[in-house]
Amino acid sequence: MMPSAAQLRAVSMTECEYRRCRDMLGRSPNEVELGIFGALWSEHCGYKHSHALLKGLPSSSERMLVGAGEENAGVVDIGEGLACVFKIESHNHPSAVEPFEGAATGVGGIIRDIFTMGARPIALLDSLRFGPLESDRNRYLANGIIAGIGHYGNCVGIPTVGGDTAVEACYAGNPLVNAMCVGLMRHDQLTRAVAAGVGNPLILVGTDTGRDGVHGATFASVEDPEQSARGVVQVGNPFMEKLLIEACLELLEGDAVVGLQDLGAAGLTSSSVEAAGRSGAGVRIDVARVPRRTRGLTPYEVMLSESQERMLVIARRGRQDEVMELFAGHGLHCAVIGQVTDDGHLTVDESGSTVARVPIRHLLDPPRYRYPVKRPRYLEEVQTLPGPSETASPDLTADLLQLLESPNIASSARIWRTYDQTVGTQTVRAEGGDAAIMAIAGSGRGLALATAGNSRQVYLDPHAGGALAVAAAARAVACAGARPIAITNCLNFGSPTEPAVYYQLVRAIEGMADACNALDLVVTGGNVSLFNETGGRQIYPTPVIGMLGLIEDVDRAVTGSGLGSGQELLLLGQQEGDLSASEYLAVCRDSVGGRPRIDLALERRLCELLPELAETGLVGAARCPYRGGLAVTAVEMAIEGGVGLTVDNLPPGDPETALFGEPPGRVLIAAEPERVAEIRRAAAARKVPLLVLGRAREQRRIEFGDLVQLDLDAAQRAWKTGLANALAGRAK
Repeated sequence: MMPSAAQLRAVSMTECEYRRCRDMLGRSPNEVELGIFGALWSEHCGYKHSHALLKGLPSSSERMLVGAGEENAGVVDIGEGLACVFKIESHNHPSAVEPFEGAATGVGGIIRDIFTMGARPIALLDSLRFGPLESDRNRYLANGIIAGIGHYGNCVGIPTVGGDTAVEACYAGNPLVNAMCVGLMRHDQLTRAVAAGVGNPLILVGTDTGRDGVHGATFASVEDPEQSARGVVQVGNPFMEKLLIEACLELLEGDAVVGLQDLGAAGLTSSSVEAAGRSGAGVRIDVARVPRRTRGLTPYEVMLSESQERMLVIARRGRQDEVMELFAGHGLHCAVIGQVTDDGHLTVDESGSTVARVPIRHLLDPPRYRYPVKRPRYLEEVQTLPGPSETASPDLTADLLQLLESPNIASSARIWRTYDQTVGTQTVRAEGGDAAIMAIAGSGRGLALATAGNSRQVYLDPHAGGALAVAAAARAVACAGARPIAITNCLNFGSPTEPAVYYQLVRAIEGMADACNALDLVVTGGNVSLFNETGGRQIYPTPVIGMLGLIEDVDRAVTGSGLGSGQELLLLGQQEGDLSASEYLAVCRDSVGGRPRIDLALERRLCELLPELAETGLVGAARCPYRGGLAVTAVEMAIEGGVGLTVDNLPPGDPETALFGEPPGRVLIAAEPERVAEIRRAAAARKVPLLVLGRAREQRRIEFGDLVQLDLDAAQRAWKTGLANALAGRAK
């Protein structure tokens, strides 16, 4: 008998998918088996709408040690026998239901993906999107999410060093919480998440299992997260996570284990099936042996619970006592719950009775969907820029102040103060620049880390927007003096069954691939979060890029972000402005329009030039003119340097476009006057345009010719209070 529509929705399965499942088994699945199929075939675990598209991203490189989809996280060689493990994932739906725990457990999950590989986590980043903060509900979500991220990272002792935040109407009720973690290890410490060796015991360690998170994977694969019950959201314990980190890394120094796998989405089901699938083995689990903190748990609930801070350890036969003794020494509860088999099945027992038995190959073979790709009509309406301002002489000074206090531009110190940015002693720079800088312990080198992604650009042109997200992240780490080498990505989109959304997804991935190929970047993996919509409204397409850059001499990194006394302000790269997708249009003209464009050849030349300038000590500070354009970034650099600024040489174009346009392929740098000639020669050699815009001044005034005259203190008040006031619900 076909399950009811409600039963199928609970496991995120359609009638066609149920029939496929039944045909594979040659019988109807029982309740436990149906839940297992639903979880592993969900979009969150099975990538059924995106798997084929992701194959278009470049994933091979001499640096790649573990590629996309092979393990819990990608691994790249960074030289000197060291490797970097990094990944970004979403926790959007849980954070829309219970923001504190949803965000906190998102951080916990991505940390486990890193140390499962044998790496010590050294840094966290987050990329956040909120609805308009005038709404009580959106402020509740935003403040809860920020608090949850800070709580987990601070307690577990990993610094949160970077990220980005944006506010847009489309995220009302459906915030985005993308968490990135970065770890370091020696090549010989690499550990696989594999269940192999017939008879090897399966050991479950960490928090006892409860009902929290049942249906978490399937709930993350349907629309309207706010309509779901809070019981699908996990509850985190960062202190338990810290114990797991230290115990697992100590365990991996020996040879008592074959594999290690964290329990994330779909809990024990996904961890055991994926680990066995990597070796072609089978697993047998007795749910009666699983330690529980809740009475009356059914086999269904045990297999699908997403209780946090749990790991599945595949120990070598005869070494289980040694493994369990180590965990006990760290105060961790563990139990042998099953063993590896040679039959290729997931077999679930309860006290001697088999309650589920399914071929693992079927569980790892979800349906794959492809739809026609048809350009949506809305693009014809939005890709034209609005006409000239209705005001004959717009007040550009007032516009600049309004932009400085916009939540998308204003200082994020209110958020950063929630996070510990320096614990671990490897942080060289966190807040202040476009990228965080981390020292590699025991080496003179460093890493630059950044996240980027402008959803308006992707909405207006999905292909260009996807490429722009990659280029923006690459530029950010290059501004720190790093050479961009690899990315991880989190693709946050609406419902792929909607033709416009599927078009956005396809074209954005193609744009990302083009940018990666042009910039010689490899994709190490990431996450896809679809069905992000509330009340029938889709979010803007939001690919978020996590970028890894390598700094050969960390002492030569560009750590400054402000304009120093006596320094010149230079524009490198694209000279012509463009108001497409700009904050100026959105804030000052109440419009989203235009068609963003990108010159990937110029982006590559910039990313090659900036590290060269850093290595020769020519740059005091470097920033990407991002939201708000050249004028806003220049003022931010003046505020951070505590100096006035005179700009008397703007790039060509009308005043609004020259000041507030947001074209890609450009960077603002601060340099000593006597070094400008050297910078000009280096830029010319790379065929990168250069324009000297102006200079710092002693008087605390900001002047852009006769277009803008502004007191530095007034600019600083607007910039420093804008986001803080919005998050607190205070009137301007």
